[in-house]
Amino acid sequence: MTAVHGAASVRSPGLPITATIGALGVVYGDIGTSPLYALKEAAKAASHGGVLTNEAILGVVSLILWALILIISFKYAMLIMRADNRGEGGIVALLALLHARNAQPGTWRAKLLIVGLIGAALLYGDGAITPAISVLSAVEGLKVDAPSLAPAVVPITVVILIGLFLMQRKGTGFIGGIFGPFMLVWFVVLALLGIHGIAKNPDVLAALSPTYAVTFLISQNFHVSFAILGAAFLAVTGGEAMYADMGHFGRTPIQLAWFTIALPALVLNYFGQAGLLLTDPGALENPFYQLAPDWVHYPLVAFATLAAVIASQAIITGVFSLTQQAIQLGFLPRMHIQHTASDEKGQIYVPLINWLLAAGTLGAVIGFGTSDALAGAYGVAVSLLMAITTLLAALVAIQWGYPPIVVIAVNGFFFVIDCIFFAANSAKLFEGGWFPLVIAAVIAFLMLTWRGGVKLVEAARGALRQPEEDLIETAISKCHTRLPGTAVFLASAPNGVPLALTQFVKHNHVLHQRVVLVTVLIAEAPRIPDEDRAEVIEVIEGITRVILHFGFMQYPVILEGLQLACEQGKLPGIDLSDITYYIGRETIIPSEKIAGMWVWRETVFAFLQRNAERTAAFFGVPTKQVVEFGTEIEI
Repeated sequence: MTAVHGAASVRSPGLPITATIGALGVVYGDIGTSPLYALKEAAKAASHGGVLTNEAILGVVSLILWALILIISFKYAMLIMRADNRGEGGIVALLALLHARNAQPGTWRAKLLIVGLIGAALLYGDGAITPAISVLSAVEGLKVDAPSLAPAVVPITVVILIGLFLMQRKGTGFIGGIFGPFMLVWFVVLALLGIHGIAKNPDVLAALSPTYAVTFLISQNFHVSFAILGAAFLAVTGGEAMYADMGHFGRTPIQLAWFTIALPALVLNYFGQAGLLLTDPGALENPFYQLAPDWVHYPLVAFATLAAVIASQAIITGVFSLTQQAIQLGFLPRMHIQHTASDEKGQIYVPLINWLLAAGTLGAVIGFGTSDALAGAYGVAVSLLMAITTLLAALVAIQWGYPPIVVIAVNGFFFVIDCIFFAANSAKLFEGGWFPLVIAAVIAFLMLTWRGGVKLVEAARGALRQPEEDLIETAISKCHTRLPGTAVFLASAPNGVPLALTQFVKHNHVLHQRVVLVTVLIAEAPRIPDEDRAEVIEVIEGITRVILHFGFMQYPVILEGLQLACEQGKLPGIDLSDITYYIGRETIIPSEKIAGMWVWRETVFAFLQRNAERTAAFFGVPTKQVVEFGTEIEI
């Protein structure tokens, strides 16, 4: 699936071989389960309802092989993974590298931000489809030996997926430890099944030549060729996880896992399925399970289902990670995020996203009913995402000083391939391709609305915010009486006076002996080291401004930032257990009188803002030490 598989659950282990095996479970969980359905769907498209010829079989498996080589091996493993943001990959990292977040409206970077947010939104649509098709295609193996069980396939799949989503709240650390070793065994099984199938008809190895793929596609009419391309693309979905999870395993372990284990096993299995079809075209209904001896079918169904669950788990945790990054960078409203492991902050659970994703996934299973039907919905989002990633990576390469003519030639070649696959998958739009696109469109709309609304609110705050000079004058000449203790005021901007402080002085006409103005800034780097976390500026005696810097992969806990500043001697004389935090709580009022977004979009933004996680809870402020001031802001 996605550019975010498992990003929330695994940290880079110390030993390269450990990281390599770990990458198998998280990075290659999705693409590793593609043999369950990819060649079957491509071969059915090639037969277009008629007899499956040997030329069609060889053409399809050759096409899958060269798609894996060109898109995954060359484009992602060799090219795209070079565009890293201090070791991190994924579409959010690309947007940060291009400095698109704070682009001025109307500029090319602002347009780029829209394209990037659409790419990020596509991951949500794809994330709803991937668990559905992976688990459903695995459970469908029951029909090979017991066709009478066909009515039970959907209920069994639904039960498995419900259990999977229920499990998220408990954390996935205990499962993460077995991801890699289990998937290593899975890839070994794929290879052994493939060798068994190749042994049935070694002539299938002729398809190693790309001429079979090209000749077969050219010999078909336009519509059939597009259908075959769209189905063959299923074999590479999930490959974009190589780039997204680079920061968690490292470039070398991911490349090593691909070239030494995943790619050989996948190629052997696809060629084994093709060899079986050359011998027995009647096995087209489920060539993956037909590769195995009859006595192994039921254990293989259980094994494949576990592999599909692992692939789904990696996707779910990856979506959680993407959501956290999007919130940090201001693309989504604050949501409740639970850390499911005290010793590993990368393990998170986002309840709202979990159950929305569950609704989408279960809706796909019940609505489409079979993996064949779901295949029509799969691929559209991924192919468009791959095209967007190629485009953004090209711009990063040019920004880094690579010769534009070389970048255009190389990335342009792969961009054309991405566009061909997207066009082929677009032919499946009315067969289910609309489903992930609708989800992506809703998410993209919410992201852009939230982004626009935040800018309007900040502009309104700026108009209400007092300059720092007013605070100094107030402290010196108007507030002769000081309250004992320390007050921390949260500020959205690193300058001016927080609205909460303005309200406090207006109503109480006093200040505390010690006032600390705290602002959290999220950098376009994935992580900020501890020594650079806290920037302390003395405004005047008794009033201090603290700017806490966090990377977009880090969780911004204000208390921890202040503790770090105290330990480093930047905030002497403050007892963090005996301070009061003053936080502004804003009520957004949409208005036609003020230039901004359409009022109905401002109303949507106001709804999102009202239901967002409270500031104190999101930033980890001790609840017993919080006082809130309400403010109405008209946009």
